[in-house]
Amino acid sequence: MVADFQRLVEALARNQVRFVIVGGVALVLQGSARTTVDLDICYARDAQNLDALVAALAPFHPTLRGAPADLPFRVDAATLRSGLNFRLESEAGDIDLLGELMGVGGYDQLVARADLMELYGHPVHVMSLDALEAAKRAAGRLKDLADLAEILEIRRRRGD
Repeated sequence: MVADFQRLVEALARNQVRFVIVGGVALVLQGSARTTVDLDICYARDAQNLDALVAALAPFHPTLRGAPADLPFRVDAATLRSGLNFRLESEAGDIDLLGELMGVGGYDQLVARADLMELYGHPVHVMSLDALEAAKRAAGRLKDLADLAEILEIRRRRGD
């Protein structure tokens, strides 16, 4: 199922969640022709933001992606506090909650380097090309290497 990016972003914005769009969606928003089916965000991990994130996602009934259906799991502030990264599926599609990204850091490091873009009528922080490149280099998976080539092409087109 392809994520309903608009519903997810609007819910996050409406609940004043502090987050940065990262991963494939960030790459697309930066100018890539790549496609992606899920939304990846890096989120601030303070108590107020965890409560806002839980409130934003609750209407979509999130569960752990790929976990057995009978595994007891609730998306609440205590759960988010006790973990770091969560791969969720929901009625609005898949969303990955990342407490930090290898090669870049957590929310504070990402938001300091993020680009502010308007998305569905909301100002949203989007991972910069520099941060995307650092994260892709650190991860080093085959798809990340392909994304590095795409980043170079975006820079060429922009004249960076």
